[in-house]
Amino acid sequence: MAQVFSPGGVLAVKLVLLGVLGLVAVGTVVAYQHLQGPNALAEAPEQPIPFSHKHHAGDDGIDCRYCHDSVEQASFAGIPATQVCMTCHSQLFTDAPMLQPLRTSFATGKPLRWTRVHDLPDFVYFDHSIHVKKGVGCVECHGRVDRMPLMRRVAPLEMQWCLECHRNPEPRLRKPEYEFDMRPTSVIRTLYGAPGTKLLSKRRLTDCSTCHR
Repeated sequence: MAQVFSPGGVLAVKLVLLGVLGLVAVGTVVAYQHLQGPNALAEAPEQPIPFSHKHHAGDDGIDCRYCHDSVEQASFAGIPATQVCMTCHSQLFTDAPMLQPLRTSFATGKPLRWTRVHDLPDFVYFDHSIHVKKGVGCVECHGRVDRMPLMRRVAPLEMQWCLECHRNPEPRLRKPEYEFDMRPTSVIRTLYGAPGTKLLSKRRLTDCSTCHR
């Protein structure tokens, strides 16, 4: 049987296929990084107002739940409505140029378009409420937000990072009354003890269907 392709042609086909595979691999990495957010672990994304968690949560001691009011009951922690911000800023810093977008939002009824810092891909199911109920403190995933002039991500939020906690959650759990305390969990457990509840089974924590539904 006559050879269909010459040796040079076969080599060319192989090189093209290798090139295509290389492009697919690079594209996969780029797409994954895009899902994770640009420079997520290095820079704070641009926001309509340079909101400082350090000022509000750290210096003023505002409880996380005042702004993120659904964190204990819903899968989404919630982004505060303009009206929540205006409970204070209708009286404080009323003429600050930095807060003009807030005043415009309040006057027009058009919500501010905040950029989510911790934004998981759509194929990942995450529920804030169950983590809070089980004793996972905010600091475990969000870091010391009370020290962040601008909010940025400190955790990779990759599957392996989540599984590391799901396989051995106990050291990261604290008593419910200290879940919104920004001090490290190791410090909280040393000062106030470990939570009384124990996880009966960890198998469900590492099932694929737990996070991919």
